[in-house]
Amino acid sequence: MNTLNGKVALVTGGGRDIGRYTSLKLASAGAAVCINYFDGEELAKETLKMVTDAGGKAILAQGDMTKAADVNKVVEQCKASFGNEINILVNVAGGLMGRKTMPELDESFWDTVMNVNLKSVYLVTKEVLQYMPKGSSIVNFTSQAARDGGGPGALAYSTAKGGVLTFTRGLAKELGPKGIRVNAVSPGMINTTFHNTFTKPEVRTNVAAATPLRREGEATEVADLVLYLASDSSSFITGTSIDINGGTYFV
Repeated sequence: MNTLNGKVALVTGGGRDIGRYTSLKLASAGAAVCINYFDGEELAKETLKMVTDAGGKAILAQGDMTKAADVNKVVEQCKASFGNEINILVNVAGGLMGRKTMPELDESFWDTVMNVNLKSVYLVTKEVLQYMPKGSSIVNFTSQAARDGGGPGALAYSTAKGGVLTFTRGLAKELGPKGIRVNAVSPGMINTTFHNTFTKPEVRTNVAAATPLRREGEATEVADLVLYLASDSSSFITGTSIDINGGTYFV
C-alpha cells in the first residue's frame, strides 16, 4: 500500500494536467502537498479545491522555477505550512514552448527551453535537498522524446529532457548513500494540454492507432506511477526512468 501519512511533498507545475493528478494522488495517500504553479492561477485553485474536497491537505505556492529567488520563496512557503522536512519532490514543471527545427532555433528560444525543462530541475532540487531526510524520494519528469529524439521541431525539448534523464542517473548515485532515491518518469502520448497545444489532432490519432494499447494515456495513469516511485513500495528502485507510453517505445 502506498501510504504517505506524515510526509510532505512539493510538486512543481502541480496546477494542471499531470501535475494536478499527481498532487491529488499524493494527497489521497496522506501527504501534505505544496502545489507550485507559475501561471494558470484559476486552474491551480481548481486543483487545490479538488484536493481539499477529497479530504487532502495542500497549499498553493506560486513561483517561476527557473528563478532561484522564486524557488526559495516556494520552499519557504512549504516549510512555513508543513514543517522543515520535505520528503517528496516531484519536478513536473516543463514544456515544449514551441516547435522549431534547427534553422529556426535562435539562442533565446534554446535558452528558454533549457531553463524551463532542465535548469528548473537543478534549481528546485538543490534548494529542497537540504530539507530532505533519509528515506526521501525525488521524481523527475523526462519524456519519450529523450529516448527517441522527439517529433518534428522538438530538438531543444528532447535535448533538455535528455539532460533530465542524465541528471537523474547522476544524482541517484550521489544521494543513494544518504538514503534518498531519485527516479524519472518518461511519458509518451498522454492526453494533456501539452498535446492539445502542440500536436495536430491527426498526429495524435495516428500515434494512438499505432500504439499496442490503441489509445493515448491519461494523466491519472502517470500520477499512479509517480505515487509508486514516491512511496516506500519502490524502496529499492533508484536511478531509473520508467517509460509509460502504452508500448510505443521499448528500452
